Amino acid sequence: MTIRVLLADDQALVRAGFRSLLGRSKDLTVVGEAATGDEAVRRARATEPDVVLMDIRMPGMDGIEATRRILAERPATKVVILTTFDTDEHVFAALRAGACGFLTKEVEPAELRRAVAVVAAGEALLSPGVTRRVVEQFAHRPVPVGGDGLTVLTAREREVVRLVAEGLSNDQIAAKLVISPLTAKTHITRALTKLDVRDRVQLVIVAYETGLVRPRS
Repeated sequence: MTIRVLLADDQALVRAGFRSLLGRSKDLTVVGEAATGDEAVRRARATEPDVVLMDIRMPGMDGIEATRRILAERPATKVVILTTFDTDEHVFAALRAGACGFLTKEVEPAELRRAVAVVAAGEALLSPGVTRRVVEQFAHRPVPVGGDGLTVLTAREREVVRLVAEGLSNDQIAAKLVISPLTAKTHITRALTKLDVRDRVQLVIVAYETGLVRPRS
């Protein structure tokens, strides 16, 4: 199955570079390009991409609002945010808008193609290092101790969500809790359903916003 990709970036050279890199894989095809957020929404509507590589800073409608609108119309689409620096102050807002991860524009070619395949398969592009730094840096609002929003979870599910927020993989969670990877995955799936969130990135955000995990000073 070929993965359909839409490129949204206000710099033509960036779009051309990503088009060239993605074109080297027989499993990926670029179905459209957009230079503004408004155009990204229109092109997503017209081309129905599986994955959108979305720049945050674009003229007019930015990538955050474009992400929100695209996912409102087509929830199955996966949006990956493109940013120049991994500390971009808008990345956290984009993740809250429904993006399933982000990449820096300096990403290696093989990593770019792998990332597109990962999110197209339904996984979140959750880098234990980079994404956690962004969430920690920008989840500054006061939060309730214990996280009232997590009362729907069992104690074990809360523990698993906390470990997800700390960047652990299913295998690492399983090893830490002395359970099987399948059981860890089951706990995560149940937490996703109970909290009505779409992926691991959203679980991380919930963990920080409810106070289950605290930003480091």
